[in-house]
Amino acid sequence: MASPASPSVDVRPRTPGDVPRLVEVLAAQQSGSGYPVRWPLPFPAEEFVVRSGELGAWVAEVSGAVAGHVALLHPAVGWEADAFTDALGEPAERLAAVSTLFVDPGSRGLGVGSRLLEVAVGSARAVGRRPVLDVVQEHSPAADLYRRRGWRVVGEVRPHWLPPDRRPVLLMTLDA
Repeated sequence: MASPASPSVDVRPRTPGDVPRLVEVLAAQQSGSGYPVRWPLPFPAEEFVVRSGELGAWVAEVSGAVAGHVALLHPAVGWEADAFTDALGEPAERLAAVSTLFVDPGSRGLGVGSRLLEVAVGSARAVGRRPVLDVVQEHSPAADLYRRRGWRVVGEVRPHWLPPDRRPVLLMTLDA
């Protein structure tokens, strides 16, 4: 007997109409992933999903339903840009930060996170930028996913929002 077909995973640019569903997905996955670290957020979740400085943002759909998100950002002025510039010796303008990657718990194991990551990395490279990201060390499934995809740790940093009982955030890059 043949196994049932895997659901299709499609990635497309995020639209404003996606944001309410993405806020629901973010909330649904937070207790299992611990992402974002501060929960509930001290500001509207829509501001976490949609950020200034976006180079692009995408959603993944599984069988037509929104199931995940990723954004590509200019590294934020301040701790993020400074940390990556120090770690890599490159100006922030040459970097693109993969950010706000999350997947609906009901769609885990379908390759949604990997597809979103591929799109963000491809977009960074298409505009001539080096992909970078930061990940909380306690989020081992996320850090493990990045390592399996060839990302390497280039430093650690302790941003202002990180609770004092947490290990520093890992800075990672994906070499060409």
